Amino acid sequence: MSTFQICVSGAAKGQTVENGKDLAIATGRAIAKRGHHLLTGATTGLPNYAARGAKTQKGMSIGLSPASNHYNHVNDYKLPTEDYDIIFYTGQQFIGRDVMLIQSSDAVISIGGRIGTAHEFAVAMELGKPVAVLHGAGGTSEMFDDILRLSGEAGYPPLLHGSDPEKLVEQIVELLDEKQEEMSAIRRAHLELEQLIP
Repeated sequence: MSTFQICVSGAAKGQTVENGKDLAIATGRAIAKRGHHLLTGATTGLPNYAARGAKTQKGMSIGLSPASNHYNHVNDYKLPTEDYDIIFYTGQQFIGRDVMLIQSSDAVISIGGRIGTAHEFAVAMELGKPVAVLHGAGGTSEMFDDILRLSGEAGYPPLLHGSDPEKLVEQIVELLDEKQEEMSAIRRAHLELEQLIP
């Protein structure tokens, strides 16, 4: 079994944080329980609750901060540190941080959300990353199918949906395992072809 880096994307503040707090904790816990690493934007709200959940299982919690250093992260951005094993200080503010976060992830689970969550979703779609939507918190993530339909982007991979964090994490890991097996098969075929060429 491979170890994947799974991003939890969600609102840092607002009503969806209150609605999705328990879902985020359970998602972080489910990722860690399966031996995968949690990635978040090292921010408050739902991503931080996911980090807290991962730590209850002694899982690896990695944050990518918009700040340029620890002082900037804590004092200027007012962002948390205690539920993270590692925080990378990107110095890219929120927009650049979002891109680096999604590029570093094998898959994304979106919970609730506001405009930043929608931005991370758009980046994931452009990069071809699998996205799962955990329902129950409201917010922008529950509109992602509509966004794809209205933008005429039917060519993107379908989104996974669910309301049970354990089952949704299981589904996303199965999808990642399948993708990895496909890539391994392609590599094997490529190596076999190389051996046939004099």
